[in-house]
Amino acid sequence: MKIQNTRNGYSRQLATTYILNDKSVISLSTEPETQYVWSNGHRSNEISGYQAWFAQEGVGAFKVKFENKPQLPQFLSAVHFKDLEACQVRNNIYFRAKRIEG
Repeated sequence: MKIQNTRNGYSRQLATTYILNDKSVISLSTEPETQYVWSNGHRSNEISGYQAWFAQEGVGAFKVKFENKPQLPQFLSAVHFKDLEACQVRNNIYFRAKRIEG
């Protein structure tokens, strides 16, 4: 049986399906990874966002994308996200959030 995805884009509901609110999320990154815009197979100097790695018990490591450069806490610190959303593309789940809240 295949599940048909009827939603397009990011949603908070999908994020709560994978990331549980009652368990701590741990920061694995000490510096955010800068993401750049690509055009015609070449990287430009225009920044499209930032990504950092996090983990939760039972979920494993996952990346979260941020529009603005996040201030990351110390390695292995517990964090909360402001407006965490997820998007499913084929069998992959992508996350984004507005910011990190200590």
